[in-house]
Amino acid sequence: MTFQQLDTILEETAKSIPFENLCVIGNTFNDLTKENLMNKMLVKNEGGLCYELNSLLYLFLIENQFDVSLVRGVVYDHDKEQYQTLGRTHVVILVTHKDTAYLIDTGFGGNLPLKPVPLSGEEVVSSNGEFRVKEADSPHGDYIFEMKLKHKHLEWRTGYAFDSGDPIKDVTQLNDIQTIIATHSGSPFNKHPLLTKRTDNGNVTLTDTSFTQWKDGEMEKEEIDHERYQKLLNIWFE
Repeated sequence: MTFQQLDTILEETAKSIPFENLCVIGNTFNDLTKENLMNKMLVKNEGGLCYELNSLLYLFLIENQFDVSLVRGVVYDHDKEQYQTLGRTHVVILVTHKDTAYLIDTGFGGNLPLKPVPLSGEEVVSSNGEFRVKEADSPHGDYIFEMKLKHKHLEWRTGYAFDSGDPIKDVTQLNDIQTIIATHSGSPFNKHPLLTKRTDNGNVTLTDTSFTQWKDGEMEKEEIDHERYQKLLNIWFE
């Protein structure tokens, strides 16, 4: 597998493995190990959150002889106009190719760049919008990931800050992040089910109260009850 094939890998991953928190909601999550990650997402065809999705891709890239590491970040909360107070609970991949470092993220919900983003500040454009990484000295890390989502954002928006200087080599080191996401009162992922994934022409997002579908830049949102939630879950995420 080559570096040039990563665009295709990221597109297909985003369409086939949803970003979702059902194991956190159901309190049925397991320790983060290579075996458990493969069983959850490759055998049982479930999705996961950033620390699962990016860990699985990280393990795949290692097997294909890529120079990769996992790093931690802090997501920016646009509603509160501040970085989340949970600490560095976002997990992303850094890959080095021909002496250039890139960010790869397949675990940021509907905000995926779908391509490697160079840490040089150079912008990349994908079917999901425009993306860049800027060097920044902050308490939350030394780089900031920014996005301008297609059909959604007119201005650049902060996605998260991350720390490139503290790489993680073993996915078991991320169990503390899973514990915070599952138990912290400020976690956005332990209160209501949330599932989202890319489609050929946009994305779909399902919660216990609504179903949102973006198709060719047009949004349709439907308020739903539990019965409709179960039906949509089976249609889109089984």
